[in-house]
Amino acid sequence: MKFGIILPNYGPQSSTSGLRKVTAKAESLGYESVWTTDHVLLPQSDSARFGQLYEAITTLCFLAGQTSSIRLGISSLVLPQRNPIVVAKQIATLDALSKGRAMLCVGAGWSAGEYKNLGSNFEDRGQRMDEAIDLLRALWSSDLGESISFNGENYHFQDAVFSPTPVQAGGPPIWVGGHSKAAIRRAVERGDGWHPSSLSLQAFTALAREYLKIPGSRRATLSARLRLSFDNSDPTAQLIGPPDTIVNTLLGYQRAGLQYAVISLPGETSSEQIEAMGQFSEDVAPPFKAER
Repeated sequence: MKFGIILPNYGPQSSTSGLRKVTAKAESLGYESVWTTDHVLLPQSDSARFGQLYEAITTLCFLAGQTSSIRLGISSLVLPQRNPIVVAKQIATLDALSKGRAMLCVGAGWSAGEYKNLGSNFEDRGQRMDEAIDLLRALWSSDLGESISFNGENYHFQDAVFSPTPVQAGGPPIWVGGHSKAAIRRAVERGDGWHPSSLSLQAFTALAREYLKIPGSRRATLSARLRLSFDNSDPTAQLIGPPDTIVNTLLGYQRAGLQYAVISLPGETSSEQIEAMGQFSEDVAPPFKAER
C-alpha cells in the first residue's frame, strides 16, 4: 500500500512555513505523495474548516521547487467550478516544472454557495465534469505544435495549440473523488482511480465491493482519504486508536481493495502534524511498505 499526506493548506493555523515543514518531512520519511485541498470562495455558512485556504494548484507549484522526489496531488479539485482549459494548463505546467510528479483527483463539489459565488452552475456540474475530464485528456495528449479542436456541449475551441504538455505521457493520473453512484461510474468510465473521502471501513468495504464488480474498475487505483487520530480525540477519524489498532484497521481496508491511503493528520500545528506523521511512518506503515 502507498501512503500520501494531506497538507495543512487550510485552517486558521495554515502557513507557508507549515507547508514547507510538513512537505519536507514527508519527503524525508519516504511518503509517496503530498496533497492539497481545494476551495476558492465558500460562503460564510460553509467556511468553518476552509475559510482560510492557500489555493491548491499554486501551493503545489510553490512546493515543487522545494522538493525533488515526492509526488504532488490535489484531493480533490472541484473541477466543474473552474475553467478546465485553465486547469489543464496549470496542471501541465506543474507536471513540467516538477519533472513528472503531478497527480490530480477531481470532484464535483458539495457547496452550492461556492458555485454561485464563482458564477458557475451547481445543477449541471456532473455533466460538465465528464466533459471537463475528456478535455483535460485531449489537451494533455496532444503532440507538440499539433492543432487541437474540441467540440463539447460546454467547452469548445478550434485549431488551438497546447504546450508544454505534461512530462507524464498522456498527463498525470486523474482520480475521481466522491462516493455517489455517479462518482463511482465516472471513476470507472473516465478515471485512473476512485478516491472516496472519510468513509468508515464498513462503508468503504460495501462501496468497494460494488465498484469492483464494474467491468474495467480493476485497472484503476483504489484509493481513499482517511483521517488519523492516535488518541481517540477525533470521533470523525477512520484510523483511530493506538498503532496496532490502526494497522488492523488498515488491513481491513486493504482486504477490501484499498491500494493508496491519503492520510489527513491530527494536530493544530505543523509540529503536531509532523510528530503524528513520524509516528505513523515508524509504527504503522512498515508492514505495508514491505509489501510494495
